[in-house]
Amino acid sequence: MFCDQCEQTVKGGCKVKGVCGKSGDTSGLQDLLQHQLKIIASLIYGHNISEQEKYVAFITAGLFTTVTNVNFDDERLVKIIKEAQLLIDELQGKTGKAPVFILAETEVEMLTQAESLGIMADPALDPDIRSLRELLTYGLRGLAAYAHHASEFGSIDQTISAYTVEALAALLDGTKTINDLLALNLKCGEVNIKCMELLSNSHTGRFGHPVPTEVSIGQRKGPAILVSGHDLLDLEELLKQTEGKGINVYTHGEMLPAHGYPGLNKYKHLAGNYGGAWQDQQKEFKAFPGSILMTTNCIQKPDDTYKDRIFTGGLVAWPGVKHITERNYSALIKKALELDGFSADIPGKKILVGFGHNAVLGVADKVISAIQAGKIKHFFLIGGCDGAKSGRNYYTEFAEQAPKDSVILTLACGKFRFNKLDFGNIDGIPRLLDIGQCNDAYSAIQIALALSKALDTPVNDLPLSFILSWYEQKAVVILLSLLYLGIQGIRLGPTLPEFVSPNVLDILVKNYKIKPVTTAENDLAEILGRS
Repeated sequence: MFCDQCEQTVKGGCKVKGVCGKSGDTSGLQDLLQHQLKIIASLIYGHNISEQEKYVAFITAGLFTTVTNVNFDDERLVKIIKEAQLLIDELQGKTGKAPVFILAETEVEMLTQAESLGIMADPALDPDIRSLRELLTYGLRGLAAYAHHASEFGSIDQTISAYTVEALAALLDGTKTINDLLALNLKCGEVNIKCMELLSNSHTGRFGHPVPTEVSIGQRKGPAILVSGHDLLDLEELLKQTEGKGINVYTHGEMLPAHGYPGLNKYKHLAGNYGGAWQDQQKEFKAFPGSILMTTNCIQKPDDTYKDRIFTGGLVAWPGVKHITERNYSALIKKALELDGFSADIPGKKILVGFGHNAVLGVADKVISAIQAGKIKHFFLIGGCDGAKSGRNYYTEFAEQAPKDSVILTLACGKFRFNKLDFGNIDGIPRLLDIGQCNDAYSAIQIALALSKALDTPVNDLPLSFILSWYEQKAVVILLSLLYLGIQGIRLGPTLPEFVSPNVLDILVKNYKIKPVTTAENDLAEILGRS
């Protein structure tokens, strides 16, 4: 195998087993599926294909399936690969093209076939071309994740679909130059802004705009279900199915922002948040005394102590773990009722969420007044993915050392490094504003653009610094969106992407002044002009 798509990959890429727990076989099957998706796109691109939405929906789900920590189940992957081949055969019939790909019959043969399809299959390929193809591939996977979430609400945008097809097809085109691939990567960032807006509107259209909300991190006596991942529709349906059954539902990880939505917080048995970011789930799930639902990505290998009470849904899968289809949570609920749950009420601390762009812009006049009065002198966006690799204490230290006259915006699971700390407030404005999930980077962008307009200052001249942590492909596409917007001086860590070649990195540094994080003290001093 060869895989270097996540931040925690070993130096030079994972070649025996993924640090995520992905086996070489799983990696090979994902390489094979990725290649099929490119073929499907190339057969669609430039043709007026009937039922095109069906093929694009399959591409979108297929790309999301290959994101880190989504699908580890080889049996399910083989099934998807066979479905992909049926679509390729259909499209070959519709376009009249000769067979462009013939799938091997057995899984063993598929794995042999996959060896010639991975990103390192051609050792003679220009490393900068390979790097930009990888960057585009991972950007497309992140884009597909958000597009798939939006599609679950029935929200589909033809611009997003057309670009996905165009870019995937381009990955099979050996004539694409470095400039061509750079342009496609920036366009990926542009299209992702539209996609995040589509998803944001889907969320707010169904659940209302997030409002500042206190969330308990304590516990309630009685049966319990823990929901992790990102899918708010899964949580809503579970809350409906558990209503009146005496079960308390808790969020975990990227589901924490759900409490800010009025349409979800109205359920009285949405009890609070339990635990922190995804990388601590084995310890936290082991201690949780109820059943567990894993939505979308972020799953780790389940420990035997809770494997019989964890369930997966949607695209996420782990071999031997019960999988729920069509959001029928009866088995999950039954298991929760069989378990004791928490034995006593423990109130616990409360943390504040719900500062989406609508909430922040609703008090924009207070924010602008505080800036003009010199009470707020800087904004730091400290957010992104969390992870287990060393070096991530940097983000805690940075938040703790940020000046008292600064405001911290945060989003995604990176916030668990510091969101239980008390940062106080400035004239009633909390110094820590939790914007939401990783896809809520759209809200962060809207806040930045609103500040720029209100202060009549270009975004890059605002007292605003981006301190980002990354782990997987959704973080990659958000970075591409920020680059498309021309944001400069982004600090990225805890390490730079392994798949970015020195020459490509040089382009990013020269054009966008991207910098690797160093230490909290040094970076703060440089940002604030103290060095």
